[in-house]
Amino acid sequence: MKATIDAGTCTGCTLCCDIAPDVFAMGDDGLAHAKAEEVPAAAEASASEAAGSCPVGAITVG
Repeated sequence: MKATIDAGTCTGCTLCCDIAPDVFAMGDDGLAHAKAEEVPAAAEASASEAAGSCPVGAITVG
């Protein structure tokens, strides 16, 4: 599974980092970024939850 964040859509709310800290982190630009291209198997559920919880729909997982 891969996780990506659309930087043009992300508002930097940090919700994804709170839900899936093993997958997402805030960058120096104030926007969220995926920590790695591949989501660890143990974090797939939280990555999907973060994508579904993103208020602007900036996260894609699959």
